[in-house]
Amino acid sequence: MSAQDKDERIAEAVRLREQGHPEQAREILLALTAEFPDCAGIAYQTAWVHDVLGLEAEAVPYYERCLQGDGLGEDDRRGALVGLGSTYRVLGRFGQAVETLRRGVDEFPDDGALRTFLAMALFNTGEHHEAMQILLRLVASTSDSDRVRRYRPAIEYYAADLTHTM
Repeated sequence: MSAQDKDERIAEAVRLREQGHPEQAREILLALTAEFPDCAGIAYQTAWVHDVLGLEAEAVPYYERCLQGDGLGEDDRRGALVGLGSTYRVLGRFGQAVETLRRGVDEFPDDGALRTFLAMALFNTGEHHEAMQILLRLVASTSDSDRVRRYRPAIEYYAADLTHTM
């Protein structure tokens, strides 16, 4: 199969997934992954379609494979880190979720989705204080609400010291 044919098949699978036909997309991607087992982009799309289908356990090895090395572009890498961390969390693998999502936040500190999923995973590990700090800082820095922006300094202050009282 030529590189152009491979790219066209990947694009077709993505279209099918986006149009609500994930099972058909999965068939294409499984065939592609058998032919191109080291292609990070195919592994990422295969992981994603498994997640869409609720097959989280089957998604994990594809996520792990696509994150090895530097075969993914920045947007896909962000998505793969969120996807793997979230999938670990859904599967009850909370420590691995925290580890993966921390790695994502370290690589992409401006990514609010990564920080949000990290906060959820931290909650699951009993690290409620840090989870709340992350979410408060995220709300303070990203909210479009005039009321939240008005209280941003106070929210940020209390995020730094949640136990502060008068």
